[in-house]
Amino acid sequence: MTPFLEFAHISKSFPGVRALQDLSFAVPAGRVIGLLGENGAGKSTLIKILGGDYRPDSGEIRIAGKAQHFTSTRDSILAGVTIVHQELQLVPELTVAENLMLGRFPSRFGIVSFREMSAKVGSVLRELGIEVSPDARVTDLSIGDRQMVEIAKAAIFDAKILALDEPTSSLSAHESEILFRLVHRLREAGKIILYVSHRLDEVFRLCDSAVVLRDGKLVAHHETLEGLTRDALVREMVGREIQSIWGWRPRTPGEVRLSVSGVNGSRLTAPASFEVRAGEILGFFGLVGAGCSELARLLYGADKRQAGELRLDGAPVRIDHPRKAVRAGLVLCPEDRKADGILQGQSVEDNITISCRRHFSPFGILNLRKEDEVADTFIQRLGVRTPSRYQDIVNLSGGNQQKVILARWLAERGVKVLIVDEPTRGIDVGAKSDIYKVLYELADQGVALIVISSELPEIMGISDRILVMCNGRISAEFARDGFTEEKILAAALPDRSVA
Repeated sequence: MTPFLEFAHISKSFPGVRALQDLSFAVPAGRVIGLLGENGAGKSTLIKILGGDYRPDSGEIRIAGKAQHFTSTRDSILAGVTIVHQELQLVPELTVAENLMLGRFPSRFGIVSFREMSAKVGSVLRELGIEVSPDARVTDLSIGDRQMVEIAKAAIFDAKILALDEPTSSLSAHESEILFRLVHRLREAGKIILYVSHRLDEVFRLCDSAVVLRDGKLVAHHETLEGLTRDALVREMVGREIQSIWGWRPRTPGEVRLSVSGVNGSRLTAPASFEVRAGEILGFFGLVGAGCSELARLLYGADKRQAGELRLDGAPVRIDHPRKAVRAGLVLCPEDRKADGILQGQSVEDNITISCRRHFSPFGILNLRKEDEVADTFIQRLGVRTPSRYQDIVNLSGGNQQKVILARWLAERGVKVLIVDEPTRGIDVGAKSDIYKVLYELADQGVALIVISSELPEIMGISDRILVMCNGRISAEFARDGFTEEKILAAALPDRSVA
């Protein structure tokens, strides 16, 4: 088949990192190709070169046989390329219609027709089955709805080539089905879709072929997925065998560490009450918008609590601000790494030590040697892939950014309760295994863990006990010996939830 998109000998380096090395492969029109590899393998770098964010050090991209030399994202768009990044590229204060038509506002005599713009975008959203108002501000949308708005760009721009980077990481099952239908429709229309996902079941369901990257090199190009197994792909991605990704083992939890009684807030529909013990991993599962993340923010003091009481080791605690939560020993790894987790523009070291500096800064004087030592210790302990502690954290892959956030709380003394919201969203299978090991290690040390995940296999794989949320309230509880996908999902569905 004649290639429509070609990557020819692409190489790209950053200070201390060789991101891509002499990478070449081609894709014919009307194909969905999986772009696979661990975090840091080079996938995002390749997509950013295709999108005009980066320029390759050597090599070139060819579209329909013509060499392309993108110097900006505008060049890429004009060539028929649309990129939907894992970290969403939306302007929060603008409406959905304004975001989708940015740079292409319909106007007459220099006056923008907002009515025409809203009508056009609304028509496209309805056609795609996306239940979002074109006049809604992006800042008021859920993460899942924002993801769907990003994906709608493909239809608005009539792209020839579409790259989707972890597109279902924030989507409900219903929203994912809408996405899958859109991908099939685009393929039938002769478009090329580069599909980046660590969810291999999606890869096998959607993709015609797959390329596997490791350490910036092409290690495999499968022209067809017929006969290929999941285990074979994982071996190619990580370069080693992973016997069991979950690695769960039975533990004996200790005394009640955190007791939550009647906690309520503006985004919950009923008060929440539960306990989690020292050394226990308590899983929270819910569909997008179920209220799990909202409950976590109430416990952490990030949102105002309207009612309820928290007790840590039996003693009541007043937590109305994240600073008080950290001082009390309750910490949170948030759902949205980019917006709420990392300090953008700061080094890996700064991101690790920002909360624990007070422990080695007598009289407000920072001990730089101790700070370096702490950062290096946790970089090594968690296997953070970075050329140095001084690397800007935005240059790290999503999995390594998540490890840095975990390192921040590991470096903090006296952590009693760790809440981890979507710990492995957009993270490869190898990094997932590493993160689970860290969570088990913390549980072994007596930390009480609350793990929130919208991935049912994950929450069943690592939890000792599961609470299910639906429509802003806790709808069911399951002990490990009672875990079944059918029961847990039934409790999470609005029309079948249990009281």
